Amino acid sequence: MHPRTFGIILAGGEGKRLMPLTADRAKPAVPFAGIYRLIDFALTNLVNGGLFKIAVLTQYKSHSLDRHVATAWRLSPLLGNYVTPVPAQMRRGPRWYAGSADAIYQSLNLISDERPDHCVVFGADHIYRMDPRQMLDFHIEIGAGVTVAGIRVPRSQARDFGVIETGRDGRRISAFLEKPSEAKGLPDAPDQIFASMGNYLFSTDVLVDAVIKDAADESSTHDMGGDIIPQLVERGEAAVYDFSTNNVPGSTDRDKDYWRDVGSLDTYYDAHMNLISPEPEFNLFNYQWPILTWHEPLPPAKFMDEGTRPGHAVNSMVCAGAIISGGLVRDSIVSPGVTVDSQALVESSVLMHGVEVGQGAVVRNAIVDKNVRIPKGAQIGVDAGADCERFTVSPGGIVAIGKGKPVT
Repeated sequence: MHPRTFGIILAGGEGKRLMPLTADRAKPAVPFAGIYRLIDFALTNLVNGGLFKIAVLTQYKSHSLDRHVATAWRLSPLLGNYVTPVPAQMRRGPRWYAGSADAIYQSLNLISDERPDHCVVFGADHIYRMDPRQMLDFHIEIGAGVTVAGIRVPRSQARDFGVIETGRDGRRISAFLEKPSEAKGLPDAPDQIFASMGNYLFSTDVLVDAVIKDAADESSTHDMGGDIIPQLVERGEAAVYDFSTNNVPGSTDRDKDYWRDVGSLDTYYDAHMNLISPEPEFNLFNYQWPILTWHEPLPPAKFMDEGTRPGHAVNSMVCAGAIISGGLVRDSIVSPGVTVDSQALVESSVLMHGVEVGQGAVVRNAIVDKNVRIPKGAQIGVDAGADCERFTVSPGGIVAIGKGKPVT
């Protein structure tokens, strides 16, 4: 990327709709696809795109997130590169971040130290691939103060997103609406709208000026999408970058426009089930743009016969360190260190690190967080009434068991 570009990841999200997965961790630290954390996707896009100076602004229950960033994302200090977690520093008074815009306002010292020409400000909890260099080229070409990444979605879904309305040229933003009941279609596609992806590219002076003005506005909620972007739209300084024009090396027509907000248990679960489908929309096997993370030093997965019952997995992803001993795993994600004992059945589920499934147990349509021990003969996802009494059950019927929660 341009040598004077600075990356900021907004990673202070609480993630209430992902409870109980966020009971003990920030939303960006929630595991995904066995070996990753949600934040790995945003960081991968910046690093693969050539941006090597990145601050991760954290706040809510940030310990595991801070530890992951410090462990997994060590760049070469010899070249002045870094990815560093930055907690709320209270530089503007004894208070936490009041919103995403306030997080940047309280961290203006980071921008002053780096003196960049441009700032990439990305969210930390979406699943996608994107080359930010192409967005930067567009931003410079059009001469905008801020460029917002927009993904095309059906107009009927406007109420689910922050909606970007454009002028006739389809590039300058004329309005930025938060979950409107109605929205105008795009000039070249009346049945589509631009939904904001929560990714922004600023000219640095514009960003600094905007957050300083916002901090002085007592009526503001101090939110990037709710306050900063509308402010710049009103000043005629905002443009939209069409995500469908972004071409990541190794992408295909099927997965090039993939972007998912996994902010609820059902969307999180559905994104996992897509990964193990015969033709997944998101391709984890794109080696030209690999998703980066830290890999634990674990042995390969192990499958064992237990008497006359072979341990096997079908239509599933099984990570290193897992042992399937006489049990059956079908249509599931099995994270590192999971054990599945004889006669156990795991079906259409996501098992996180260190889960133990006892002999003869049944786990269906479930998300099981780290270090949960499911005892011999237990049944999860079989009796809806019993599940509701013991666990969190999503509107879509997915059973979610929190980290280390006892199961009887």
